Amino acid sequence: MTVPHSEQELLDRAKAIAGLKLAELAQSLKLNVPPDLKRDKGWVGTLIERALGADAGSKPEQDFPHLGIELKTIPINGEGYPLETTFVSLAPLIRNSGIDWRHSHLRAKLSKVLWIPVQGERSIPLGERYIGSPILWQPDPLQEAQLQRDWEELMDYIVLGKVGQIHAGIGEVLQLRPKGANRRARTKAVDERGRIIDALPLGFYLRKNFTARILQNFLQNR
Repeated sequence: MTVPHSEQELLDRAKAIAGLKLAELAQSLKLNVPPDLKRDKGWVGTLIERALGADAGSKPEQDFPHLGIELKTIPINGEGYPLETTFVSLAPLIRNSGIDWRHSHLRAKLSKVLWIPVQGERSIPLGERYIGSPILWQPDPLQEAQLQRDWEELMDYIVLGKVGQIHAGIGEVLQLRPKGANRRARTKAVDERGRIIDALPLGFYLRKNFTARILQNFLQNR
């Protein structure tokens, strides 16, 4: 699939796949459907990316950098509530002096997001799960303030060398959690004395209560 040339073209593509089963979309792209997501956790996201023509790949930028849009698939239950938190980006554990919210990677990623809800209940076979209507979202002033407040609190822990004190309970709408291939994954961080240490890679995740409000607001305003 070629890269969409405009926001409207991207939205039209997303609307065109809404209502399809994952197996139907996979078949149109000549892709196989795995039996489940245990060994293919990112399969749904990759499928949607390919269908919409995302070109960022694994680069640390938005999925559609020329449009300034990030793509996020979000698994939901029968009531339309998110089933899991949403990974946004890795946290900068070193070389982070002077970074502010306005110029942060996280803010850039969340400046405009195309959400694609997908049925995520495990009782439904993977290929039989339906793709929902797309939601093109930008944070309103209240949402941005919430994100900024949590980001600044969490970054204070990192900059002050308190990585070991970070836990998933910190933050109202945002949280930091380990983000690695496994518990043995390591990266560099700084301790309270400014020394370089080995630490778990940490990722910023949006809490389910935050993404649930995005979905609810969309349904209410349709």
